[in-house]
Amino acid sequence: MFTFGELIVILVVVGIVAGIVSTAAGLASLVSYPVLLALGLPPVTANVTNTVGLVFFTSFGAVPASRRELRGHGQELKTLIPLTLVGNIVGAILLFIIPAATFAKVVPFFILIAGILVLIPRHIHIKQPGEIVVTPKWMTALAWLGIFLVGAYTGYFGAAGGVLMLSILSFTSAAPFVVYNAQKNLALGLANIVSAVVYGLQTPIQWRYVLPLGIGFLIGGSLGPRIVRHLPARLLKIVIGIGALGLAASLFKSAYGL
Repeated sequence: MFTFGELIVILVVVGIVAGIVSTAAGLASLVSYPVLLALGLPPVTANVTNTVGLVFFTSFGAVPASRRELRGHGQELKTLIPLTLVGNIVGAILLFIIPAATFAKVVPFFILIAGILVLIPRHIHIKQPGEIVVTPKWMTALAWLGIFLVGAYTGYFGAAGGVLMLSILSFTSAAPFVVYNAQKNLALGLANIVSAVVYGLQTPIQWRYVLPLGIGFLIGGSLGPRIVRHLPARLLKIVIGIGALGLAASLFKSAYGL
């Protein structure tokens, strides 16, 4: 067992790494969730702790640092945010209704698909200033459904929810990666706030884990968007995709005893 001081240091360091990974790649849970399990927290408690930590800190670190990328994209956010939040409320409620073991067997497939989609080269026209890009209605409908489902998934479990969102936006957004990555950070940051409220009404919050983890998330969350600006988008997508495939393999092993 770790002393209280050692626990704080571990959680702050893990939070910094996870915060950077979350805002830059959408894979915070690849870092923080397994560590919380290793520290002895039950799966649902670890999920709640991770989400609440992300709520109060990563969102406030990542979103202000992404203001440059978010500027001028309010119309897209008016669709992205409500769909994400409605889905998130549904997922957060389901966390306390459906047995976690049932959903755990489906989660690896979502993450596997997301990793593959992110790795597929995106041959999409980038909109120029003043230019109108028309998206087919069927694609728009599928994208809206996908965003709602990602919101529900994030509210229920959350691991690699950012990757799932990025995989959808990479095929539907006419903006560069740094822009829709910032949109993902804002939408899922707000979704985490909603999840935390629902979780707080259903189960006690382990604040001695949340606070040091959240401090690390705040630091890492403020650094992540700045790192994204200086790295090639294709390189980030490869890292995201490989990370998602690795997480999917790990979850397949734990869910199916492989």
